[in-house]
Amino acid sequence: MAALTAPVEIAGRTAPSRVLFGPHETNLARGRVLSERHVAYYAARAAGGAGMIVTETASVHDSDWPYERAPLAALCGPGWASVVEACRPHGTLVIAGLGHAGSQGSSAYGQSALWAPSRVPDVASRELPMEMEDAEIQALVEGFRESAALAAESGVDGVELDAGQYSVLRQFSSALTNQRGDEYGTDKSRLLREVLGVVREAVGDRIIGLRLSCDELAPWAGLTPEQAAVLAADVAASVDYLVPVRGSAMSASATRPDLHTEPGFNVELCRRITEAVEGRTLTVLQGSVVDPGQAQQALDDGVAALVEMTRAQIADPSLVEKVRAGAAPRPCVLSNQKCRVRDNRNPIVSCIGEPRSGHETEDPLPTGADAPRDVLVVGGGPAGLEAARVLAMRGHRVELRERSDRLGGMLRVAARVGGRSRLAHLADWLEAEVHRLGVRVITGVEVTEVPEGAIVATGSVPGPRNYAVHGRVVDVVDFLNGVELPPGPVVVADPVGDFVGVGVAELLAAQGRPTAIVSQDQVVGTQLALTGDLADANTRLQQAGVTLAKRSLLREVRPDHVVLEDVFTAERRELPAAVVVHCGHRLPDTLPGALRAGDCVAPRTVHEAILEGRRAALSVSEVLV
Repeated sequence: MAALTAPVEIAGRTAPSRVLFGPHETNLARGRVLSERHVAYYAARAAGGAGMIVTETASVHDSDWPYERAPLAALCGPGWASVVEACRPHGTLVIAGLGHAGSQGSSAYGQSALWAPSRVPDVASRELPMEMEDAEIQALVEGFRESAALAAESGVDGVELDAGQYSVLRQFSSALTNQRGDEYGTDKSRLLREVLGVVREAVGDRIIGLRLSCDELAPWAGLTPEQAAVLAADVAASVDYLVPVRGSAMSASATRPDLHTEPGFNVELCRRITEAVEGRTLTVLQGSVVDPGQAQQALDDGVAALVEMTRAQIADPSLVEKVRAGAAPRPCVLSNQKCRVRDNRNPIVSCIGEPRSGHETEDPLPTGADAPRDVLVVGGGPAGLEAARVLAMRGHRVELRERSDRLGGMLRVAARVGGRSRLAHLADWLEAEVHRLGVRVITGVEVTEVPEGAIVATGSVPGPRNYAVHGRVVDVVDFLNGVELPPGPVVVADPVGDFVGVGVAELLAAQGRPTAIVSQDQVVGTQLALTGDLADANTRLQQAGVTLAKRSLLREVRPDHVVLEDVFTAERRELPAAVVVHCGHRLPDTLPGALRAGDCVAPRTVHEAILEGRRAALSVSEVLV
């Protein structure tokens, strides 16, 4: 990993590693101002060895307010300065992200028309934007100039301009959205070149980076890799690094896909752009790169000069330092469950495996030395493993007891759901860590009495079923653990609407079984909207031939069929079924204990399990000290 962790020179400045922490929505802002939470968030990655940090993209003009807590560049001067001050001791280069979302923004906050090159309704919102005239175009250019100048005055090492998926600069560069008849339509890269020109004047010899959509996945009109190669070569001399990305308004889930897409999906795209620029600028590999080995291979193969590993550093802020030390970083499983935050709930950026991410200002590091004590942890799922890991890190003598013959609990069960095998990487890491830290692990033992001071993390049990059962029903956990189903059609009962029911239906269909999924919602898997997988999941189900029984309640299970009821009309109908796989809510395990964590408190996701396991461990330490 020598090249990955080695310094690299960029425009006369030296980054301590070739790993970039890229711009992304965090919802850490206070209003539209970079906050102390931003500072702590970026400082943790700088301390962990990140070579370059690009701050959350700030809007360069107040016409752009794409989400409620989107930073506004005009207000970011003090925040940028604070980030620089916090990161400078580690040598990390700080780059200010600048952009304008154009027609892919939101009119809900600014309460004014969206700006766009042409009157083309946005594919996602269906909102019709206003066509920018000369006054708006010049205001936009001036906004980039003033924002870049302010960033430079704040002490940043450079700026990165967003011409990627959510950007008006991409919209001007693409025939999908630019249908103008003037010079900005006949020469679609003109605005980008003008912006690059004024930004260079504003920042002088500081770094300029460009995030450029190089494949809009819409070859009938959008930017193709061939066209992007020409554009990249045209602007290469004006930038110090270039990040080729894919996606557009036509492909919202393509730029940041979840764990159904293999890591490193942009390798060949980046290679093509690297060849096109012919050394006139550095290129950065982006695209779900979470494995240091893959990142190093890309550098060795000449694919890029740097590698963006954003989600990997959300999962482990110390990724670079751990790679340097030969240690295993906490893996990123690419689930998008806690790190994708651009929705109306305004969640704080975090990670299912590292809940401290995004909460650095109020969540203490689980380190330090306590007077060693003997502590028992009951349950070897994610909550119990995290509790045991943190206790051992703090110097306690820890024993972990698990009723089954394997550690990992529901995390390993979830990894057997269709398309979610990467979750096992997190279970493997937690298991390896407790062994490395000297935790005494005993499997295959049932605990019936819990001593004082122990942590109970015993998970969940099957929940109630609100339908009559006169046929075969198999709980989803039993199915994923290998219980054999009878031959014939399968109905997946999915009252929750998350990844479980959808993934199980995909798994069954892949086995060649006639499969139906029953949901009370108008779209199957509604909760997947939060991870960006809703549309793709429904596409996969339909392509696999799964019957989608939407707007339906399961009322009866018979030996050879089920009875469904329409949620609106109460009309009943039947579907053939030899067996039902029940994917409903679960209930907490009832083993008593004063300190409880994870599903035995309330069955939820791995994020809550790990968070509560850590808190329980810290609580034990506070009691014992």
